[in-house]
Amino acid sequence: MSFAPLGLRAELLNAAQDLGLHDATPIQSQSVPPVLAGRDLWACAPTGSGKTMAYLLPLLQRWLQASGKRGHTGFVRPLTTLILVPTRELALQVHESLSDLTRQLSNDPREQPRNRVVYGGVSINPQMMQLRGSADFLVATPGRLLDLVEHNAVRLGSVQHLVLDEADRLLDQGFAEELNRVLALLPAQRQTLLFSATFPQNVEALAQQLLQNPVRVQVDADAAAEHSASPENISQRAIAVDSTRRTQLLRQLVKDGEGQSEWERALVFVAKRHTAEMLADKLYKAGIYATTFHGDMSQGARKDVLDQFKARRWQLLITTDLAARGIDIAQLPTVINYDLPRSPADYIHRIGRTGRAGHAGAAITFVSPPDTAHWKLICKRNQLDIALEQLPGFEPTEEAPPPPVAQDGNGGIKGRRPSKKDKLRAAGLLPTKPGQS
Repeated sequence: MSFAPLGLRAELLNAAQDLGLHDATPIQSQSVPPVLAGRDLWACAPTGSGKTMAYLLPLLQRWLQASGKRGHTGFVRPLTTLILVPTRELALQVHESLSDLTRQLSNDPREQPRNRVVYGGVSINPQMMQLRGSADFLVATPGRLLDLVEHNAVRLGSVQHLVLDEADRLLDQGFAEELNRVLALLPAQRQTLLFSATFPQNVEALAQQLLQNPVRVQVDADAAAEHSASPENISQRAIAVDSTRRTQLLRQLVKDGEGQSEWERALVFVAKRHTAEMLADKLYKAGIYATTFHGDMSQGARKDVLDQFKARRWQLLITTDLAARGIDIAQLPTVINYDLPRSPADYIHRIGRTGRAGHAGAAITFVSPPDTAHWKLICKRNQLDIALEQLPGFEPTEEAPPPPVAQDGNGGIKGRRPSKKDKLRAAGLLPTKPGQS
């Protein structure tokens, strides 16, 4: 549907249109009206659904309404909107989207909100300098925000709107304690918006604790949780190949795809940082412009590489699951799973980097014989029916291991790889559990 019926002001409608946002996505059409009305919101938004604009547009309107009443006199502005995110990359992306919108609103900086972004992994001093005079909107990771509070660089007593973006990741990545410390510093009377791709039990508990009579929004149950179906505009393939020949197959696919739009750029997911470095090095030596993106790189290096990839200076970006969520690469044509993801939900997040904003995308997954059972589990959990192809010259010869035996307690789980303890027990290095032979 159009943004027009959602109650946004003309300048925000024009700003959205100038950025190429002509139609509201389902999460936007359902979230904007209650946020404008000042309601707390509990939203389940799958990756690539447009959730960032679902809260930025109405919160910008609320800032415009309030700024018209108080004016812009004085240098110091109280912080009114705090957006907490789990990663540096998502912080930068949200801040970039916010800055793009505010630049469209007015050419006069005095009539624009003051936006700041803070995150760890870089020097704190420049961020302290940027926060002199405070900010209207602050995008932050929890740890760095607490560091700045301890340095008296920011005060949270004036926050009126709190956004928890990707709340499931905030909790899963060990931010629960830091999040509770931040929440204790905020005013009790505020508007709270909670966005999450999934709603596990810990997020449910957080929502019950924070939200007051919230509006609950869930976009298409079949696309919103861990058991979600993949987007229809992403064509998906799975290719059976020996693990030792995946690099050769990737080179062949790139060579065969020369001149085709889907191979102008591709995001290649691997399991380990070391694998990313080795694969990128081999591809680069083979004449393919490939580079890496992973957690061992400095924040500055990661930002530079991502900017270069978005500018089409690299053809392949070899990455870990660091890039599986919270990164938006406009019109990315292809995602490749060189290694299978650890969980079925991660598969959806990975391929969700393509096929965004209504554009078509392609996802290709390499499946070696030892990983066939895990691939079947990914398909089952995500309700996928993807035929396992064999390409001429790359027919697999490796043997698949026998299927794991279902066990009780903390042992092996049917359909999953054996745990480290399972392997040690099988080797006779650990005692078997009671009742096991």
